[in-house]
Amino acid sequence: MYLGLDLGTSSLKALLIDEAQRVVGEATAPLTVERPHPGWSEQHPDSWIAACRTVLAELGDLSGVRAIGLSGHMHGATLVGAEGRALRPCLLWNDTRAATEAEGMDDAEARRVTGNIVFPGFTAPKVEWVRRHEPEVFAAADLVLLPKDYLRLWLTGEAWTDMSDASGTAWLDVGARDWSDDLLARSGLSRAHMPAATEGTGIAGRVSAACAAATGLPAGVPVAGGAGDNAAAAVGTGAVAPGQGFVSLGTSGVLFVSTARYAPDPASVVHSFCHAVPDTWHQMGVILSATDSLEWAARLTGRRAAELTAGTLKAPDRTLFLPYLGGERTPHNDAAIRGTLTGIEHATDAAALGRAVMAGVGYALRDSLDALRVTGTPVDRLLAVGGGAASDHWLRMIATILDLPLEVPGDGAFGAALGACRLAMMADGADASVAATPAIARTVAPDPALTAAFADGHARFKAAYAPTRTL
Repeated sequence: MYLGLDLGTSSLKALLIDEAQRVVGEATAPLTVERPHPGWSEQHPDSWIAACRTVLAELGDLSGVRAIGLSGHMHGATLVGAEGRALRPCLLWNDTRAATEAEGMDDAEARRVTGNIVFPGFTAPKVEWVRRHEPEVFAAADLVLLPKDYLRLWLTGEAWTDMSDASGTAWLDVGARDWSDDLLARSGLSRAHMPAATEGTGIAGRVSAACAAATGLPAGVPVAGGAGDNAAAAVGTGAVAPGQGFVSLGTSGVLFVSTARYAPDPASVVHSFCHAVPDTWHQMGVILSATDSLEWAARLTGRRAAELTAGTLKAPDRTLFLPYLGGERTPHNDAAIRGTLTGIEHATDAAALGRAVMAGVGYALRDSLDALRVTGTPVDRLLAVGGGAASDHWLRMIATILDLPLEVPGDGAFGAALGACRLAMMADGADASVAATPAIARTVAPDPALTAAFADGHARFKAAYAPTRTL
């Protein structure tokens, strides 16, 4: 059996599969996010360990596990002290407090080495924020780990990461697939503070005797390098060959395409990262609030998110929503921008608000698609994944806004947890063919009668950014 652990923002999921990739067991434990100040987003790493204990106990007999794969939300700054314990809560991917630090780090050299803008959500500026505002914590840090790699430290006692996750730190030379000593030195760090970096398919630690005694996992079982959540989802959905990609409607929104070569274009605000498999890279546009926007609307209206996404597709009305609840990445790199709801009138009800929110997320994803195309990356069709993909109404709207067909996988496990399992299989000797595309249940085509109306809506959406920014 192969175990995949996917550390998400709102939950930790464990998936157990056999050699034929049939699901043997699965379990989920919830997690919560703390927001002590506007723009801050934190989780204590101890909660990840507690959640991991819970899901492993729920799975039962783990004696047949041959290898483990890890996936997790990216960019989190987890500062670890001498005893292997976190020194403070982790600054999460959607924490934007380090905008000033990011601006100071984002220069031509950083972009040349990393292939990316230094976003406020990346790890390096958040660690710099800790150095400036909590110097005693920074001084006590022996290691800086990404979230899934803190789980690895607990499982194995070893500090490792993988290339895809490391790509989002602003310390990795993404073309060379190695830490940059120069960029680390700028942060007052060295390789001694970093985990060893390997490919997602490589062995990166083995289950320790102490962890085996506490969990029932076999001691010595290899743990794969694993991947950041989006690269792991790509492995789970079979998006590993050049040109294959997906659109993810999760807490954040992602438009992801695999590439055969490293071709960064930082000015486009597109992310250019290493993939989880060797000699492969990927590009993606990222929006910070996808289903998060829908959950906000559900709380505001007292409706369930499923109620707000119900209905049939029709042309957008004048109500317009900009989903910048916590800033935005692609294409704006703007930590200060906040969401806007305009064009409301007496007739605007909860259903209209739901449609505006769904369209606003779709328009933001169209911004990412346009940015990807500017880099020369072709995008012809995409797999639809994530919790929001359960809504046929929303998928039809997004397909029409993107003017692209969206392929919907059939029932079964796919996504980041399965990607983690598949990386475990590869670490155990399987070849890349285990990362096959899932069976497609149906294809959601754009509605040609509404593409022009949604194109007009997207034009209004883009025009609304500048005045919103000045306010």
